[in-house]
Amino acid sequence: MTIKAILSLAAFGLVLPGLPATAQTELPADDSLREAALDLFAPIPQQMDQIPRPERDPTPITAEKIDLGRSLFFDPRMSVSGLISCQTCHNVGIGGVDGLPTSVGHGWQKGPRNAPTMLNAIFNIAQFWDGRAPDLAEQAKGPVQAGVEMSNTPDHLVATLKSMDGYVEMFSAAYPGDNDPINFDNFADAIEQFEATLVTPNSAFDRFLEGDNDAMNEQEKRGLQAFMDTGCVACHAGVNMGGQDYYAFGVVARPGAEVLPEGDKGRFTVTDTVDDEYVFRAAPLRNIALTAPYFHSGQVWDLREAVQIMSSSQIGTELEEGQVEEIVAFLRTLTGDQPQIVHPILPVRGDDTPVPAPM
Repeated sequence: MTIKAILSLAAFGLVLPGLPATAQTELPADDSLREAALDLFAPIPQQMDQIPRPERDPTPITAEKIDLGRSLFFDPRMSVSGLISCQTCHNVGIGGVDGLPTSVGHGWQKGPRNAPTMLNAIFNIAQFWDGRAPDLAEQAKGPVQAGVEMSNTPDHLVATLKSMDGYVEMFSAAYPGDNDPINFDNFADAIEQFEATLVTPNSAFDRFLEGDNDAMNEQEKRGLQAFMDTGCVACHAGVNMGGQDYYAFGVVARPGAEVLPEGDKGRFTVTDTVDDEYVFRAAPLRNIALTAPYFHSGQVWDLREAVQIMSSSQIGTELEEGQVEEIVAFLRTLTGDQPQIVHPILPVRGDDTPVPAPM
């Protein structure tokens, strides 16, 4: 079966047949392998100077908004407790995640789903596992207001920001045309601007795509070929190796409740459509070696096990051990240069800055 045929089946929601799994994948010449890969994937850009918008002109990125967004991202005072920041659950030092099955929020509550990485999230079609936020700005508004996360309100957050002279100056510089620049929309917009810069170029896979035959070893190249041959690309293609569409978890065989909790029906909670029960946005695979535990439930810690679960539940293939090792080796080539972010010195609280609420 060709890659084009596999993608066509996935587009119509059809079950993929079991494909033959061999102990060692047949490896074509580098140029042929690269040509096939470039039909499906693209390298991560070296840097971002604008935010892509699917149905309108891209949004320019400015230094003033990036600086403001960085401060907001790291500032725990954006939570009502003064303890939880965006960085808490999306730690840029450990792959943009928190390394927990599900995040711990206000009142030490555990969230319902694993925190996705914010690295390269700018390339996703939508944000959150169920795609309920169309972009990163809308996503930034969610955790702030969620009682299980930062437990704040827009009015309280804006009052907090306006009480600090440093933020008054930063918002005025970032949004000079606004009569009242400190508002919830600009707060979210600035965070989006900063998060758009959190890209990870120069992975071994990207260097191979760009013509460096020595960037990947033979096992990794076999893994790339197996990744394409077995149908993984049906859900995990594009620049972010996923994040571009929604798929049922368990196309061929539904995993057990420990991996796919029965109470979490995925995109159904957004669309209220029966066909969207247990449907989730395909996870982006960039930096996947850094972002365990895996899946929206956060119950799988081993990348090999995750590959085996996906192969059996999504494409109906029981991979042999050698092929699993090849695909895992390839997935490890997706780790790019990690963002080097200097923790900002945050504005000093003012006389009217609200005091933290008890956790």
